[in-house]
Amino acid sequence: MSDPNVEGIETPEPQPFHHISVMPEEAIAGLAVQPGGTYLDATLGGGGHSALILGAAENVNLVGLDQDAQALAAAGEVLSEWGSSARLIQTNFAEFKPQGQLFDGILADLGVSSAQLDRADRGFSFRQAAPLDMRMDQSQDLTAADIINDWDEAEIANVFYTYGEERLSRRIARAIVDRRPVETTLELAEIISRSVPKSYRYGRIHPATRSFQGLRIAVNREMEVLEKFLAVAPTWLKPGGRIVVITFHSLEDRMVKHRFRENELLKVLTKKPMIPTEQEQETNVRSRSAKLRIAERWADEE
Repeated sequence: MSDPNVEGIETPEPQPFHHISVMPEEAIAGLAVQPGGTYLDATLGGGGHSALILGAAENVNLVGLDQDAQALAAAGEVLSEWGSSARLIQTNFAEFKPQGQLFDGILADLGVSSAQLDRADRGFSFRQAAPLDMRMDQSQDLTAADIINDWDEAEIANVFYTYGEERLSRRIARAIVDRRPVETTLELAEIISRSVPKSYRYGRIHPATRSFQGLRIAVNREMEVLEKFLAVAPTWLKPGGRIVVITFHSLEDRMVKHRFRENELLKVLTKKPMIPTEQEQETNVRSRSAKLRIAERWADEE
């Protein structure tokens, strides 16, 4: 079979892109994959969920989206055995234009992939020295360095408070502005650590965790993009088709919960979100904050 069709990019040589798909069994069960069905993986990543979708039934077709060229290249390798049954497109899922195509199911696994966190050069992690980047789409202009070094103190504090739910946001923002320019992830993490009380510094999570989350969300406009996606994605479903969304922090989960409930096209199938099993949480630490919600487009007769 030929490799999956990859649209929108000059396909780079595949780089190591190791990502563990979260809640794979629950996601595939939630989609209720049918023989001959057509599915949309709106957050392709390394292709793990897509491979499970394609293998779940006979003659399944899949469209996979990702704005990260490295992810697309890696997924192309993973999905090569399905040939033209998998069509991969480089785009942000909120900008996708299905051109009238309808899907039997849509999956969105939000957040940063393990591969992006683990590659120091992407600048997502405060545990490795890297330029302040954090762009999922590396062709976009805005980087984390732009926010940290160019935005004013109040704007930076607002990013940390609104998107990172960081209660010490003003204190942290003030320390950053006093120390600018900041060039690397480790520099930023150190400034944050030194700006907070010792009791906070040695708490349950690293003191930079919430600020880095807020910064990443702002760089990639994640909440704005998710809002747009949740408004339009139900219109891409066939009657009876399902949408499955996996979130990783409370802001996302609240938005998914409310938008599913408010959308007249959808019937909510999960009154409470599903969470990973204890076994998965033990084997994949990054799954611990995951929550999965499912909704179904009302059938015509309903």
